[in-house]
Amino acid sequence: MTTAPFSLLNQGKQTLMRYLFSPEFTFSKRLLGLHLIVIGMIGNAVMIGWDLVRRSEHGVGPQQKAAMIVLAIGAVIGLTLLPLGRVKA
Repeated sequence: MTTAPFSLLNQGKQTLMRYLFSPEFTFSKRLLGLHLIVIGMIGNAVMIGWDLVRRSEHGVGPQQKAAMIVLAIGAVIGLTLLPLGRVKA
Protein backbone atom coordinates (compact mmCIF):
# COMPACT_ATOMS: atom_id res chain seq x y z
CA MET A 1 0.00 0.00 0.00
CA THR A 2 1.42 3.37 -0.99
CA THR A 3 0.76 6.54 0.92
CA ALA A 4 1.47 10.15 0.17
CA PRO A 5 4.86 11.38 1.39
CA PHE A 6 3.40 14.32 3.27
CA SER A 7 1.07 12.19 5.34
CA LEU A 8 4.08 10.10 6.39
CA LEU A 9 6.03 13.22 7.28
CA ASN A 10 3.15 14.64 9.29
CA GLN A 11 2.94 11.44 11.32
CA GLY A 12 6.69 11.51 11.93
CA LYS A 13 7.14 7.93 10.73
CA GLN A 14 9.53 8.64 7.87
CA THR A 15 11.66 11.41 6.56
CA LEU A 16 11.26 12.58 2.99
CA MET A 17 14.62 11.14 1.94
CA ARG A 18 13.74 7.72 3.36
CA TYR A 19 10.47 7.83 1.46
CA LEU A 20 12.15 8.83 -1.82
CA PHE A 21 14.59 5.91 -1.58
CA SER A 22 12.04 3.38 -0.35
CA PRO A 23 10.65 0.63 -2.60
CA GLU A 24 7.15 2.15 -2.37
CA PHE A 25 8.17 5.36 -4.14
CA THR A 26 7.56 5.65 -7.87
CA PHE A 27 7.79 8.66 -10.11
CA SER A 28 4.47 9.91 -11.33
CA LYS A 29 4.17 11.34 -14.81
CA ARG A 30 3.45 14.75 -13.31
CA LEU A 31 6.66 14.68 -11.25
CA LEU A 32 8.67 13.50 -14.26
CA GLY A 33 7.12 16.27 -16.36
CA LEU A 34 8.00 18.90 -13.77
CA HIS A 35 11.59 17.67 -13.68
CA LEU A 36 11.87 17.81 -17.47
CA ILE A 37 10.42 21.33 -17.58
CA VAL A 38 12.74 22.61 -14.85
CA ILE A 39 15.83 21.01 -16.43
CA GLY A 40 14.91 22.43 -19.85
CA MET A 41 14.31 25.93 -18.54
CA ILE A 42 17.41 26.06 -16.35
CA GLY A 43 19.57 24.54 -19.10
CA ASN A 44 18.43 27.08 -21.67
CA ALA A 45 18.82 29.95 -19.21
CA VAL A 46 22.38 28.85 -18.41
CA MET A 47 23.26 28.61 -22.11
CA ILE A 48 21.84 32.05 -22.86
CA GLY A 49 23.55 33.49 -19.78
CA TRP A 50 26.87 31.91 -20.77
CA ASP A 51 26.55 33.40 -24.26
CA LEU A 52 25.84 36.84 -22.79
CA VAL A 53 28.80 36.63 -20.40
CA ARG A 54 31.14 35.35 -23.10
CA ARG A 55 30.21 38.15 -25.52
CA SER A 56 31.21 36.28 -28.65
CA GLU A 57 30.82 38.12 -31.92
CA HIS A 58 29.65 34.91 -33.61
CA GLY A 59 26.68 34.40 -31.32
CA VAL A 60 25.29 30.99 -30.52
CA GLY A 61 27.18 28.15 -32.18
CA PRO A 62 25.71 25.07 -33.83
CA GLN A 63 26.36 22.80 -30.85
CA GLN A 64 24.74 25.30 -28.50
CA LYS A 65 21.73 25.53 -30.80
CA ALA A 66 21.43 21.74 -30.87
CA ALA A 67 21.67 21.53 -27.08
CA MET A 68 19.09 24.29 -26.65
CA ILE A 69 16.72 22.52 -29.05
CA VAL A 70 17.12 19.23 -27.16
CA LEU A 71 16.43 21.00 -23.84
CA ALA A 72 13.39 22.75 -25.33
CA ILE A 73 12.05 19.44 -26.67
CA GLY A 74 12.50 17.94 -23.20
CA ALA A 75 10.54 20.80 -21.68
CA VAL A 76 7.73 20.35 -24.23
CA ILE A 77 7.60 16.62 -23.45
CA GLY A 78 7.41 17.58 -19.77
CA LEU A 79 4.44 19.84 -20.52
CA THR A 80 2.62 16.97 -22.18
CA LEU A 81 3.18 14.76 -19.11
CA LEU A 82 1.68 17.24 -16.62
CA PRO A 83 -2.01 16.53 -17.36
CA LEU A 84 -1.52 12.78 -16.88
CA GLY A 85 -1.31 13.27 -13.12
CA ARG A 86 -0.39 10.54 -10.66
CA VAL A 87 -0.12 7.71 -13.17
CA LYS A 88 3.12 5.77 -12.68
CA ALA A 89 5.81 6.72 -15.15
